[in-house]
Amino acid sequence: MDSMGASMNEVAGVPGRALDPLNCLFAARALRDFGDSFVAILLPAYLLALGFSPLAVGVLATVSLSGSACLTIGAGLLGARYGYRHLLLIAAGLMVASGLAFAASENYAVLLVIAFAGTVNPSAGNVSVFVPLEHAALAREAGDHDRTRMFARYSLAGALAAAVGALIAGAPELVAPLGLDRLSAMRGMFVLYALLGLAGHWLYARLPQRPVPANAAPSAALGLSRSIVIRLAALFSLDAFAGGFVVQSLLALWLFQRFHLSLATAGVFFFCASLLAAVSYPVAARLSRCFGLVNTMVFTHIPSSVALILAALAPTLGLALALLLVRAALSQMDVPTRSSYVMAVVTEAERPAAASFTSVPRSLASAASPAMAGALFAASAFAWPLLICGTLKIVYDLLLLAQFRQLKPPEERGA
Repeated sequence: MDSMGASMNEVAGVPGRALDPLNCLFAARALRDFGDSFVAILLPAYLLALGFSPLAVGVLATVSLSGSACLTIGAGLLGARYGYRHLLLIAAGLMVASGLAFAASENYAVLLVIAFAGTVNPSAGNVSVFVPLEHAALAREAGDHDRTRMFARYSLAGALAAAVGALIAGAPELVAPLGLDRLSAMRGMFVLYALLGLAGHWLYARLPQRPVPANAAPSAALGLSRSIVIRLAALFSLDAFAGGFVVQSLLALWLFQRFHLSLATAGVFFFCASLLAAVSYPVAARLSRCFGLVNTMVFTHIPSSVALILAALAPTLGLALALLLVRAALSQMDVPTRSSYVMAVVTEAERPAAASFTSVPRSLASAASPAMAGALFAASAFAWPLLICGTLKIVYDLLLLAQFRQLKPPEERGA
């Protein structure tokens, strides 16, 4: 074991004791989701405090998600040539720059540029250049029987950290006794986001550096699995387009406007929602062993969409929050199962390309809807975006079940 650790150090170019690659990826995911979680809640409050409208919040969210899509396209094209470790290091550097730039600027045009070129995420980590890169790396570390459980642990690490991140999002409202105004405290949170990117860079630097073949293609090609990936990407795009109507920043915006929820209370709510999502990940892995990956995705997702639709119609804050918590307990069970399913139904050589090509359309689709949601919220306090999201997600689930119920991953074929 000692010689193996020493060998890994030599490969990674890191002096001292090696860190397990899975632990590095789990820790990096946790740090990133911690930052993305409080930023997603702070973002609408920060922009409103600067004097911008709800429509401006939606437009910035769309621009941010569009930028994430472009970054993910770049990662897919360059991954085979430069390696995923190198691209993760660059992405972490962008995270540092994004946090510092957001803290320093109040100009909306400048903020739009930063949102497009950086990593500030209105969806709390669900759409990010980091995700396909980490998925491809994680898939190399597990066999078929452990793959879903490994993705569940990866998602669990992120969700627990996101819960804590949501809880501290209300910190700017609690600093008045310290003599710090609310806007300055918000800027300080963006600086904290940058520091988390720096810590993530340190962790990615400790991943083993796999040699890239000299004749590596500029993009990873899809072969036998092309049709499968295209169909999955189309369905995931519908799901992501629907989800874009209620990205965390816009859901927080609706709660602020509809029920006059405070930033501190919103932080507590999203903390509880993230904890429920975290608990659901290992449950999803167990359910998938009994009922299959596709069935687990669909039959947990549909009730969550029904809960979202009912929350849109709820007359009181308490009932709306209760229904949204029910949704939180169910809506993310498809995250580890979906990631595992994509990795399972393509060949090992196609996994990096499949991870990127299913993520890019999701990013583009999710980028289209926040501006629409912002416009709807600006026109009315009624929760049209929540109704649209819930309805489209049910359509997605039914289509996924119809098209992929018979295409089973290796571990289910052998059952």
